[in-house]
Amino acid sequence: MSDGGLGRADVVGADFDAVLFLSFGGPNGPDEVMPFLENVTRGRGVPRERLEAVAEHYLHFGGVSPINRLNLDMIETLRAELDSRGRGALPVYFGNRNWHPLIEDVLVDAYDDGHRRFLLFPTSAWGGYSGCRQYHEDIERAIAALTVRRPASASDPVLVRKLPQYWDHPAMVAAGRDAIDRAVAALPDDVRAGSDRVGSDRAGVRLVCTAHSVPTSADAASGPAADGGGLYSRQVARAAELVAHAAGFTEFDQVWQSRSGPPQVPWLEPDICDHLENLAAEGVSRVVVYPVGFVSDHLEVIWDLDNEAADLAARLGMAYERADTVGTDRRFVAMIADLIDEYASGAGDLGAMGCGDNGRVCRDRCCVPVQRPARRS
Repeated sequence: MSDGGLGRADVVGADFDAVLFLSFGGPNGPDEVMPFLENVTRGRGVPRERLEAVAEHYLHFGGVSPINRLNLDMIETLRAELDSRGRGALPVYFGNRNWHPLIEDVLVDAYDDGHRRFLLFPTSAWGGYSGCRQYHEDIERAIAALTVRRPASASDPVLVRKLPQYWDHPAMVAAGRDAIDRAVAALPDDVRAGSDRVGSDRAGVRLVCTAHSVPTSADAASGPAADGGGLYSRQVARAAELVAHAAGFTEFDQVWQSRSGPPQVPWLEPDICDHLENLAAEGVSRVVVYPVGFVSDHLEVIWDLDNEAADLAARLGMAYERADTVGTDRRFVAMIADLIDEYASGAGDLGAMGCGDNGRVCRDRCCVPVQRPARRS
């Protein structure tokens, strides 16, 4: 993709003066559920019956996505952390890709407040189209909208730079390790694992790491073709390995969840629930599930893992604990502040590397969206 309005040659050397905290978005009440889902899936050909099924998941929780409150809590903690580091004058703006407050509106507000150079923190740690490149497209769309709504910005342009991917950051690994520890400790006493982390697995407990599935064609398109694609699944596998080993598990299972496409379209497998059934058939009775692919408790976490997977495990007679997501850990917020510290002065070149290098701006033909066949009328 072209750099568009994302940056100019002077990206290095001048201070950034604001932070955009950009997340996926979610409904705040029952009346917002279906409009939100329609917005997320626009142009993807998702059948109405599938949207209605997912809407029921939201309505099970009053039509309110937990991600909204969790994001606001993280931002409040981040502001306090920045203030403690002497960066209290650096404002943090909260926007979403798919629901209010939309990034287009938030960028206008920030522009009206006098800010022109933004560091953007995404709540996706990953490469790939939806985890990385689409954020750049969201930025481009917001800047294009700004030039329409505030014509003066054409001669007084803004600069928005997305912070690097952080899936392998030591703070992520440490937070995940401790979340797994807590989950192991929460198992019933008669099935709790030992505490020795040296050279052996946590006795008798199967660790299962899970992330959001994507179509295999989309995964194959993630990362530069020269690297063989599969960037997203490779990053998830490596992140799971890092946190599992840190928690004392020499072996672990990597599975997927939350697929939503038609059955004839291959997605990354195995699915978490299918995997639990296979584990039960093997005689495994003690499971800790760690949502390595999620920063905070999206609806997919609390529905797919805390309801469907937990209910299935109970029917299978398995002791089951779901580990926390990392967004509740103060080290995670400190990690965001560390990234801001590193780049706020403009001394680090956020445009120097590509996605295959744990990078900043996607190269041409990197992480491209999969072309869907045109629907016949």
